[in-house]
Amino acid sequence: MSSTDPTAAPEHRAPRRAHADYTGAVYGSMLAASVVIGAGSPGEFPRLHLVLLLLVTGLVFWIAHVHAQLFGNRLAQRPLDRPTVLRVCREEWPIVKAAVPPALAVAVSPLLGLDVGGAAWLAIAVAVAGQVGWSAAGARQAYASWRQVAGTATVNLLLGLAIIAFKLAVTH
Repeated sequence: MSSTDPTAAPEHRAPRRAHADYTGAVYGSMLAASVVIGAGSPGEFPRLHLVLLLLVTGLVFWIAHVHAQLFGNRLAQRPLDRPTVLRVCREEWPIVKAAVPPALAVAVSPLLGLDVGGAAWLAIAVAVAGQVGWSAAGARQAYASWRQVAGTATVNLLLGLAIIAFKLAVTH
């Protein structure tokens, strides 16, 4: 048995790494790809609108998740205090962080010679890559086997490809 095998006897396990939950980042990456697909190119500055749409959507969903965590089952269990609110805000922050790379991709797309359509595709690719990467990182953080890491990465890649297929179906 490997020393990182979570089923090993406690005395044979490696010390537990600091907790990191990548669920929000995976979800946020999928959300960012969906936002790009749903966005048109309105107005005089379509890239700026897309960047703002990505970031604002990430913030709104972060607030929604914080609210759900604080006022869902937690309120019934104990009164809210400042440390709890701040902890939940930190735990859900990866949703916002996951919107930043696709937004940056859109922002730098003119430097790459991409038109608005190319910028959207770049943002989708960055979001799907983030989704796959965060899921694999989360699995490794949880001491998943390499087979499980590959499995979660594959599922997230297929979900990303489903989003891309939807974009192709809608635009053609």
